[in-house]
Amino acid sequence: MRTKIIILGMALLLSLNSRAQGMPVYDNTNFISLVKSLLESAKQTAQLLKTVEFLKQQKENLEKVNSVVKQLKAVREIGRNNQRLIQVMQRDLRDILNSPYIKPEEVKRVSESFNAIVDHSLETMDFIDEILTSDYLKMSDGERTEMLQEKEMQSREMVVEIHMKTKRYRDIISFRTMQDKVNNRKTNF
Repeated sequence: MRTKIIILGMALLLSLNSRAQGMPVYDNTNFISLVKSLLESAKQTAQLLKTVEFLKQQKENLEKVNSVVKQLKAVREIGRNNQRLIQVMQRDLRDILNSPYIKPEEVKRVSESFNAIVDHSLETMDFIDEILTSDYLKMSDGERTEMLQEKEMQSREMVVEIHMKTKRYRDIISFRTMQDKVNNRKTNF
């Protein structure tokens, strides 16, 4: 018992002399801002996924249109282009946003960039719905065809734009990955 008290006393004396040298100090403000950025990007991603669901519903609505207009190549092409957009949004956007090489402040710009294209796509789908409603029944099939072909061209441009933006962000990620490897390589000097 006496030896235990002596050992305890020695340990207490030694611990009083120790200093906190080498103890890491963490700055929580960077961590908090990172968490806030991640939460914001999660909200934006959730909104984009809701938009994808809406696009799927619009695609289903497009498939229900009257048989004459359904045969029109422009309507089918717009539907295919919107389907391509949905696939890109589901497959590529999540990969881009989850990349460690996309900075938190860039997440918002990436999301807004893709949102603009999705909004344009939604406007196109709403326009097609308007063409097929009773208000537009006074139009001739030729006028409808002309308007739908114009929207088809815009839809093609939208697909090209989404592919270009996706490629651009993938190139940025690739460049930053390579840069990280070069900066963190081991040298044999």
